[in-house]
Amino acid sequence: MRIGEVAQRSGVSARMLRHYESLGLLRPTDRTEVGYREYSSDDIRRIFHIESLRSLGLSLREVGRALDDPGFKPSQLVDDLVRQTRERIAAETELLTRLARIDAAGPADWEGVLRIVALLQALRSESAGTRQRAALASVGEVPVPVEALVEAALNEADPHVAGALRWALARAGGDGLALLAEGLDSPAAEVRKRAVQSIAEIPNDEATALLRAALTHPDIAVRRYAALALGPRGAADAVPTLLDMIVEEANDANDADAADALSALASDPALAERIAVGLVARLASSTVGASARQRLTQALADIPGAVASGALAELSHDEDRVVALTATSVLNRRDADLR
Repeated sequence: MRIGEVAQRSGVSARMLRHYESLGLLRPTDRTEVGYREYSSDDIRRIFHIESLRSLGLSLREVGRALDDPGFKPSQLVDDLVRQTRERIAAETELLTRLARIDAAGPADWEGVLRIVALLQALRSESAGTRQRAALASVGEVPVPVEALVEAALNEADPHVAGALRWALARAGGDGLALLAEGLDSPAAEVRKRAVQSIAEIPNDEATALLRAALTHPDIAVRRYAALALGPRGAADAVPTLLDMIVEEANDANDADAADALSALASDPALAERIAVGLVARLASSTVGASARQRLTQALADIPGAVASGALAELSHDEDRVVALTATSVLNRRDADLR
């Protein structure tokens, strides 16, 4: 079979067949009297082997080794190909993501494109100051796509930069909430924490609904941050978590913040009574230690109403001197406020 017919049947051009021959990958079995190449069925089979190995990403040199070296073992080469392919896919995916974000920003001209690219690069800078400036600049004339802000916020370890990113996301409204909600399900605890903190900065009903749902999250830190954010929003379902935080002296979210959140909720008289009852119930529990009873007594100080006042009057005679003194001080202050 001559080269033209081989090219037609195999789909490999005559030029490429000659190139294979020049590299020693393929040698026609015979030649005619006038010098035309003659390919046998074995030659055709080798062509298909070459093309099959090339389709896996092997170089022509690697193809030659695979076909002609009896000691050649494919395992290491295949492992390398897997690694290289994954790296290539990751790079292409990153490029695609970047292009999609530029497209979403809708720049009017190439200057706009370059400004967006510069901001995206700045968000990935090793310098915390550069990242912070990029976050603050992202709400300017050429805003960074919200997807990039969410990605940066979920991965930012520096507290100052993280604060700037949360501010930028809050200015963007609720556009990033769906992505932040996905962050709540991350296998990484720090990412979950950053997600709920970012949601807490967005003051709309959709964010409040996400925070309410987060009160039942399996991650206790997520539940606590959600409860702290819901206190100022008047969400009564945050009360049990806030009470537990005061008892447990949470390290990841300050129990003083929990008391402040309860105080904000207590501006509603009906809720004030419910909160006071909850504090009193925990004070009466035999499993609550001395330091927790002191924190619960201090929390009662900011809860208005007769229930809280009655509880403080009883606590002013408590066996725990610190609790008694705290309750007495609060009662004296309340009396002074009434005069």
